[in-house]
Amino acid sequence: MRLAVCAEMVFTDQPFVERVRRIHNAGFDVELWDSRTKDLRALKATGAVFSSMTGYTAGSLVDPDTADDVVRTAESLIPTALELGVSRMVVHSAELVDGKAARPVFRPTGRMWSTGARTLERLGALGEKHQVTFCLENLNTILDHPGIPLARAKDTLALVEAAGHANVKLMLDLYHAQLGEGNLIELVRSALPHIGEIQVADVPGRCEPGTGEINYQAVARALAEAGYDGTVGMEAWASGDSEAALDAFRAAFTGAPRSMRTTTYEGTL
Repeated sequence: MRLAVCAEMVFTDQPFVERVRRIHNAGFDVELWDSRTKDLRALKATGAVFSSMTGYTAGSLVDPDTADDVVRTAESLIPTALELGVSRMVVHSAELVDGKAARPVFRPTGRMWSTGARTLERLGALGEKHQVTFCLENLNTILDHPGIPLARAKDTLALVEAAGHANVKLMLDLYHAQLGEGNLIELVRSALPHIGEIQVADVPGRCEPGTGEINYQAVARALAEAGYDGTVGMEAWASGDSEAALDAFRAAFTGAPRSMRTTTYEGTL
């Protein structure tokens, strides 16, 4: 497994490029959110490996009136992904404004299901053309993202399966899944063939592993036993010192000493 860290949520007292540099120097890949506000030349100069970035900026892939905006803005971001070497572009089942639903929906319809599957098929074709993968992320609607339709892991997984395209995968966020569904180990086992990347944070608080109720060492063992060799990304706030948060994340998923600094981690649990 490779480990990545979301630069939007750690070292928050530092300029963004310095955050990326510190994550890279600590031996992790880097996740980004909105790339439009970033200095791409400076980011590339850090030498970091960029794991994922937000893959659209407008529209809802389950809304027939705005699904075209998802595909259009996704295509506009592909040059950035290619420049940074990003292979996974993250989408959601709704348009988000400051993390909230731009148009809240609390009762999904059959038309939303069919529109979502068709939009993901279109994104898959776009991804195949440019050799990137679009990853649909599950979200929790209990706390962080009320009004997002078809957002739970079981729904996002069903949409990915319905799209049936090699360039469409699941961004399985275990923080959101714990809040919305739980049963994380069985979830990762059942979703494994469709996972593009896994994101983690603890519950409650959305901080690094070890600060809440999720047994991430058990999750890591289950992933290793299942043969998962993809990326696990920490999309979490640091509960205190960011360096300590990165070390806790590494320890949870590798069993390695917290002082260890390497780029690629082999399963040891």
